[in-house]
Amino acid sequence: MSAHAAHADHHSDHEHGHGHGHDDHHHHDPGFWKKYVFSTDHKTIGIQYGLTAMAFLAFGFYLMMVMRWSIAYPHRPLPEWMAWIFTDTWKARWLVDGKVTGETYNMFGAMHGTIMVFLGIVPLGFGAFGNYVTPLQIGAVDMAFPKLNMTSYWLYLLGGLTMCLSFFMESGAAKSGWTNYSPLAGFADGQIVNQWLAGQTQWLIGLVLLISSSLLGSVNFVTTIINLRARGMTWMRMPFFVWAMLVTGFLLLLAFPPLEAAGIMQLMDRVSHSSFFMPSGLFSKSEGLADLSGGGSPLLFQHLFWFLGHPEVYVLLLPAIACVAEIIPVNTRRPLWGYKAMVYGVMTLGFLSFIVWAHHMYLTGMGPVVSTFFQTTTVLISIPSVILLTSMIISLWGGSIRFTPAMIWACAFLPMFGIGGLTGLPLAFNLVDLHLHDTYYVIGHFHYVVAPGILFGLFAGVYHWYPKITGKHMSKFLAHLHFWPSLICMNLIFFPMLTQGMAGFHRRWYNGGDAYMPSGEGSTNVFSLIVEKHIDLNILMSMAAWAMALAQLPFVINLFGSLFFGRKVENDNPYDATTLEWATPTPPGHGNFLTEPSVYRGPYEYSRPDCEDDYLPQWEEPKREAGAVPAASELPGQASTHPSAH
Repeated sequence: MSAHAAHADHHSDHEHGHGHGHDDHHHHDPGFWKKYVFSTDHKTIGIQYGLTAMAFLAFGFYLMMVMRWSIAYPHRPLPEWMAWIFTDTWKARWLVDGKVTGETYNMFGAMHGTIMVFLGIVPLGFGAFGNYVTPLQIGAVDMAFPKLNMTSYWLYLLGGLTMCLSFFMESGAAKSGWTNYSPLAGFADGQIVNQWLAGQTQWLIGLVLLISSSLLGSVNFVTTIINLRARGMTWMRMPFFVWAMLVTGFLLLLAFPPLEAAGIMQLMDRVSHSSFFMPSGLFSKSEGLADLSGGGSPLLFQHLFWFLGHPEVYVLLLPAIACVAEIIPVNTRRPLWGYKAMVYGVMTLGFLSFIVWAHHMYLTGMGPVVSTFFQTTTVLISIPSVILLTSMIISLWGGSIRFTPAMIWACAFLPMFGIGGLTGLPLAFNLVDLHLHDTYYVIGHFHYVVAPGILFGLFAGVYHWYPKITGKHMSKFLAHLHFWPSLICMNLIFFPMLTQGMAGFHRRWYNGGDAYMPSGEGSTNVFSLIVEKHIDLNILMSMAAWAMALAQLPFVINLFGSLFFGRKVENDNPYDATTLEWATPTPPGHGNFLTEPSVYRGPYEYSRPDCEDDYLPQWEEPKREAGAVPAASELPGQASTHPSAH
């Protein structure tokens, strides 16, 4: 359906009295269930994604706090303020004398990673912000396939609940790491008679549902952005946010199917005794020689997993960069510096992310030629990332910066993401990675990217678009109370990890290295002495993690409290911004725009010398003297018929 047809269709809707606005809903009120639960409106679905993702993030955070207790205080039982969530039977099954066991630690570790990545950050960045903001920014009435959009959310919720409910099964949840490598994941929970009821199997079923959800979402985004742009919204007039979402859509579309295949194959290995990933001759202490058909390749699973796993990192990252790239121009009153370079950079990033996956697998003995190829591509992919980061830093230079809550989060994102990226560079090299692989250095590196990086960018987005979504302003005081402790705690949690990692602390020690402590006075075991030197950092990091939990309380109060007590938004464009989402009513009604939007210029026209105001919105018609012929560049072209027009 072309953009024009969509708008024509929507206009006929408006003439019959159920287009947008606040008052025309009485013609056909869809009822509570259709409007808020099984809604096909991209805005409601965006809010559903956002709230669900935040709930999962909170749960994933809780699992991490229990793990940090086990690492910091391996000889003490779990304190009541953390253990109250478990039932007595659960405690009896998974805690020994109230202490976290290695098995429980592995379970929480695997689920922490899975929940944070697949159930938290992707749905918050791509599902929530992508759904809510993208159609508004391109001037569309809704997504191209509203029912697919709804299906995508419900599959996500179903997949997430399937994974999390497995905690209550006899086997507990999955415990083979968030990567679920075979043959370990093939054997896990083998004592369960009905394999369908094993946590490891439930994890795979959940994964297949989540991937299906992401594929429906990505098809929808790509189609929407290509087909439903408003008149005049040529490619190079799209806000950077939309470009980032387009690339993210393609990444999901191309990278997730291999993992879906791998998930189904691993499922077959578990329930119907095939051997896609199970090699011959496997021997275990408890069972002796494994009774398998054999002949499978465990390495194949790693390849399929990381072929998704690396583009996935950019699926996490791009929505956060997209939010920051929208927030910086509005709050510096300057155009986004290097917009075209950023657009080409983000496309290059998308392409390169498909040819770096084996840098996660240097320890599999791939030989110098292949590892040299992956070293090279991994170093190359840092170039587009640096282009994006540098462009955003230069955008700050010489601007009259407004330090709004969204802006302080966006500014903090830049150095934090920078640290995350720079600590990853040494890992690109095969030789260095031999030493650092699976140590806390790796944990420190990618958590710097994901937690103080990506999450800060997404928090910035929440503060930035909240007035448009709800019609209320968030409290500035609570925003600062949320920001400063979070910034300090993030660095206290993750910076010591880099030190510990270089000292050789392994990421899967459930007792934080306690077992490696020197046995007596005058021990000459070099490794024990190194562990003894750095083990106290565990307590610092754990304290910071619990403080970090407290720092999120002002955010929760702000998020829900502002709905009732927040200052009302005075006009539809409270920030004097230039992109199309600020041309809608606040909050936008069904159908988004009151009149059909036309786009006359690029997305970041701030502080133009020939303009009275310090901003010139995309939708404002150019002023002309009577009788003057409009220049070709001022006429809104038909975006979907001139995709190549710049």
